Amino acid sequence: MIRLENVSKIYDGAGTRVTALANVSLEIAPKEFVALMGPSGCGKSTLLHLVAGVDLPTTGEVLVDGEALSRLSDRALSQFRRDRVGIVYQFYNLLPTMSAWENVALPTLLRGATARVARERAEERLRLVGMPHRKDHWPHELSGGELQRVAIGRALVNDPPILLADEPTGNLDSKAGRDVLELLVRLNVERGVTILLVTHSPEVATFAHRTIHLRDGTVSPMP
Repeated sequence: MIRLENVSKIYDGAGTRVTALANVSLEIAPKEFVALMGPSGCGKSTLLHLVAGVDLPTTGEVLVDGEALSRLSDRALSQFRRDRVGIVYQFYNLLPTMSAWENVALPTLLRGATARVARERAEERLRLVGMPHRKDHWPHELSGGELQRVAIGRALVNDPPILLADEPTGNLDSKAGRDVLELLVRLNVERGVTILLVTHSPEVATFAHRTIHLRDGTVSPMP
């Protein structure tokens, strides 16, 4: 489903040149749950952003279902980000002026759905992530674990086949973090969602089928 072919990402600015990724090649199969592990600054988040189509490689190709993202038009790339990938971040990125269900409904509304359809879908996703009883609560009324569940519901509201998770447990205590990881496992097993999870934690990585190690912008052998 996901393939990187000799991908490099280089940032130029203010007289500096930073190589975030250097000739990275890897494959992730459909319905696989993969952890991308490495120390801070090794290129994990950069790789995630390339798979999401948020950024494009300097050289090489990122392919999803055989389609090179660099060859998509701006409109097609926006459609790809909207429909085919969901992203979950460490700090949730929920809008504070919207309730839980409104946050989850927003991507469906932006897709052109009616308010009724968007709300029905949002409430179904909140049931999926175990949060139906908190649907009318504001983000400031939710715990960290609850916020992340809402964020996962929002990421899945348009039924993307790929879920990208950037340190999703990094801001949670151990119990809430385990609950979120077990939810991701369930989504992978029961709904067939392909998951790429970024982490620096060996314990978190054990929830995945396999682990890809990054160091200094390159794929490295297991330590």
